[in-house]
Amino acid sequence: MSLRDELQELFETKHHKLSADALEIMDRGARELAATGMAGRAVGVGAQAPRFTLPSATGREVTLDSLLADGPVVLTFYRGAWCPYCNLALRALQQHHDAMTACGARLVAISPQIPDESLSLIEKEQLAFEVLSDDGSEVAKAFGIAFDLSEELGDLYDQLGFDLQRVNSSNARTLPLPATYVIDRTGVIRWAFVSTDYTVRAEPSDIVPALNSLT
Repeated sequence: MSLRDELQELFETKHHKLSADALEIMDRGARELAATGMAGRAVGVGAQAPRFTLPSATGREVTLDSLLADGPVVLTFYRGAWCPYCNLALRALQQHHDAMTACGARLVAISPQIPDESLSLIEKEQLAFEVLSDDGSEVAKAFGIAFDLSEELGDLYDQLGFDLQRVNSSNARTLPLPATYVIDRTGVIRWAFVSTDYTVRAEPSDIVPALNSLT
């Protein structure tokens, strides 16, 4: 089953459990975010990837330049371990991790959650790749994919128990769009997936051919 099919199955299961009022708030938020046109304005193919220095789950500083020194980088942004769609996408990426490594690439995930939350996620999902913490979504902003939850959607997330104030150290309600980039060794973005819809993600099976095309 493709990640796309798994995400659709998850969507159907989750939405059946939500109230009509919650669904209306979420649907309105999705429409408003799509209407901003953010996905089309985000940093894209052919651009230099914004440089960054971020802490790993263990507190070690990781720079994009240090990652690129070893080869191309697959960089994926996710909202946090509280998001079931993100967890499903990260598991799918883990399943393709060996194939990406065989292409000489490093897979790295970024979210606004604190390092302790990232460490718990790595252990729970048995992830073999770096998970970095983007305090305040500053790197996501540099890529043009950071947005603020509306007040009603943020309040709904609180009611659902996502507790963004705890898992994000600052600007708790600033989140990244789902986005994945293939960056070559010179720092140029060669493949990109960006969406305002949190229920869809880059298909891992599409990333490996993008890496192969670099050679």
